Amino acid sequence: MISEKMVRLGTHKSVIREIFEYSKQRAAQIGAENVFDFSIGNPNVPAPSSVHEAIKELLDNKDDVYLFGYTSAQGDADTRAAIASDLNQRFDTSFRPDNFYMTCGAAASLRIVLEALTLPGDEYIIFTPFFPEYRVFVEAAGGTFVETRTDDDTFQIDFDRFLAALNSHTKAVFLNSPNNPSGVVYTEESIQHLAKVLEERSAEYGHPIYLIADEPYRELVYDETKVPYLTKYYNNTLVCYSYSKSLSLPGERIGYILVPDEVRDSRQIYAAICGAGRALGYVCAPSLAQHVIAKCAGCVSDLSVYRENRDLLYHSLTDYGYTCVHPDGAFYLFVKTLEPNAYAFCEKAKQFELLLVPGDDFGAPGYVRIAYCVTSDQIRRALPAFEKLAKEYQKI
Repeated sequence: MISEKMVRLGTHKSVIREIFEYSKQRAAQIGAENVFDFSIGNPNVPAPSSVHEAIKELLDNKDDVYLFGYTSAQGDADTRAAIASDLNQRFDTSFRPDNFYMTCGAAASLRIVLEALTLPGDEYIIFTPFFPEYRVFVEAAGGTFVETRTDDDTFQIDFDRFLAALNSHTKAVFLNSPNNPSGVVYTEESIQHLAKVLEERSAEYGHPIYLIADEPYRELVYDETKVPYLTKYYNNTLVCYSYSKSLSLPGERIGYILVPDEVRDSRQIYAAICGAGRALGYVCAPSLAQHVIAKCAGCVSDLSVYRENRDLLYHSLTDYGYTCVHPDGAFYLFVKTLEPNAYAFCEKAKQFELLLVPGDDFGAPGYVRIAYCVTSDQIRRALPAFEKLAKEYQKI
């Protein structure tokens, strides 16, 4: 016998990945230039020149044992010191290298944190819409996944619904801002209210309710939008970060977990994170990537392309009759479908070679996610297809 749970996960893959694989098959059939793939959040802007320079410098001046050998399990000390220094400068914090645990990106960070925290009966509150893998991570750790709808018009936190979901079994609340898939940035007012509620309920229940900040899109914001740094608002915050988007390095799988000293029992939690990483088989994060981060911790790719893509796509689609909350960050539009069934809408979109992701797995039926981290040329060439798709529904 084998694990039926794992068979199900392997057989019924991520809907994002399934569409991404379909796009490659379709491109082989009719040419990539004729397929408008908006499925996956794969950054299309290059890594900054500082990353290339750091790699060249390391390859020219360091031996292979340093570059490719094991680091400490929690990560290279110089790398963790560089990250602490960068965050302290940007956010007026006082983090130390020992507050950080290096990981294979934010997905590994989340999985390790959940493994470290979860006890039988623990519940995790996740605001919709959400990244679909959250459910996989929570349930794999033995936790209970609790969806809580946000405001239907803004995707900001609906506190009546949130308060109804909170109870003594709540272990943590996930917050992903800027949000995948909506691009919404939670307001400072919402963060302050959330922190107050969590402090009150933690005192009432006699145990901390953690705030798990999933932040791979923190730097991807536009129009001078500010993303509140959550450790400044709520002490029991654990940060899961990835350089995949900010440095355009998704395939290198490098990120970290931050356990601030202000978190209750922070040293025990840090030890549990080290133990969870060990139990899950994470010997250490990729060494070369760690050494690059040590030199590039404060760098960011050129994000202006994403802003231009957002503006072009958002204004065009709304002109065609689509409805969408204006995104302040990330590189996604979350668009209402022109019929109730998002899967049927996506199938119709395929007739125009538009590959979109239905919102059901994001906890939001009746929506599709459009990843605009593609070339501006692809967006311009796809616009007539979006217009034709809208006209198909206007005929009905």
